[in-house]
Amino acid sequence: MSPAVLQVAPHRYAAARPGGAMFVLSLVYLMLTIIRPQDYMPALTGIPLLPVVLLLAFLLWLGSNTKVFAGPQFLLLLLFLLALMVSDAANGWVGGALVQLKTFGPIVIAFFVLASAIAASPRRVVVAFFVFVLCSIVLALHGWNQTRVGVGWTGTPLSLDGRIQYVGIFNDPNDLGLLFATAFPMAVYLSGRGGFLRRVIWLAGAALLLYGIFLTNSRGAMLAVVAIGAVYLWRRRGLVTALVLSGVGLVGMMMMPSRLQQLDVSESSAFGRVDAWYEGLHMFLAKPLFGVGAGNFTDYNELTAHNSLILVLAETGFFGYIIWLAFVGYGFWMMLTILRQAPPPSDDAEQAKAWQVERGLAFTLLLSLTGLFTAAFFLSRSYTVLLYLVAALVVGEYAGARQRFPDLPHFRLADGWWRWLPIAMISIAALFVMVALLLHSA
Repeated sequence: MSPAVLQVAPHRYAAARPGGAMFVLSLVYLMLTIIRPQDYMPALTGIPLLPVVLLLAFLLWLGSNTKVFAGPQFLLLLLFLLALMVSDAANGWVGGALVQLKTFGPIVIAFFVLASAIAASPRRVVVAFFVFVLCSIVLALHGWNQTRVGVGWTGTPLSLDGRIQYVGIFNDPNDLGLLFATAFPMAVYLSGRGGFLRRVIWLAGAALLLYGIFLTNSRGAMLAVVAIGAVYLWRRRGLVTALVLSGVGLVGMMMMPSRLQQLDVSESSAFGRVDAWYEGLHMFLAKPLFGVGAGNFTDYNELTAHNSLILVLAETGFFGYIIWLAFVGYGFWMMLTILRQAPPPSDDAEQAKAWQVERGLAFTLLLSLTGLFTAAFFLSRSYTVLLYLVAALVVGEYAGARQRFPDLPHFRLADGWWRWLPIAMISIAALFVMVALLLHSA
């Protein structure tokens, strides 16, 4: 191991680290994205807070010498933006390409900036966890307040079926559940840092997030919790224990008074989703290369896809789907690589501690990715900013870890792009088989 690596002290955070202002603005952007005061505070109405903060962070990124491109996701995200634009143009709406550039372009910028900002030190990843969890707890408290008085402090009431909701991109209870499931592993990670009081506070926050998931009554979010537990047990206790205990956990959750009791294809809501999946797959068959156009799914079906994979497949075709699938897949692959990598051969206690920090962050992000994409499997959230902010945490952590531990492999798209062709084809075939079996059992 090189001497430069031996000098790393990831548990310390120095204000002099490069890109400090860019990092702070990235955290402000993350906070505004989740808490969204601009959506309900009259004093902020009409003020473009998010665009201004993102623009300032982007300008700092352009002028910094700490830009990070060490990961295939940077190129893949640009290609996916191109796929969105081409899909609309190929369907006769050339102006749609500009619409996609305007709506998805800022998400690309946010990804580039946040990934570069947190790569400087593991401490920055932890601080990002802190902001992510704290903002999620604020939304969970808002939901708890809704259940008590019927209306949250944003002026948003409970949904018609009694589920909690927020404002902006979290006005759907299912989106709230997705957020809470993603933040839950981060809260548990934070509980392991510091003394007894800090542990109790963060565990209470984690419990509040779980209660928030219950209040959203989101089946996808509840299944996400089961998936998180399964992956945790798989890494800690092995596959058999994970399957058995997660199965027991699922049965226990189905016995609770929630919509999970209605986990049946013949139930109207579930059947509507399966039918939307069926229609989405047939949109792909009708236009397999570039799809029906980004944002056009509901022009062909009354309901949206209710599945992030099928939404991308139907709207952007095979071209966009393979790019998006690779983007997502590399994130899981990176975190598993850190977990499977042998510890560095060193007698230095500081170095050994630094490696354990990297593994802890990677494991937490793997669990968050599991929760995020389990919930997203039942939602049309392929283009939501939250997904790409979490992906930025993943890429930034791996890029930074590789700077600190050069023995970690460097992922290059040119080295293995071809493997995503069979993976994409197999996943599409699996989607067809799954939908066929679900419709047959309805």
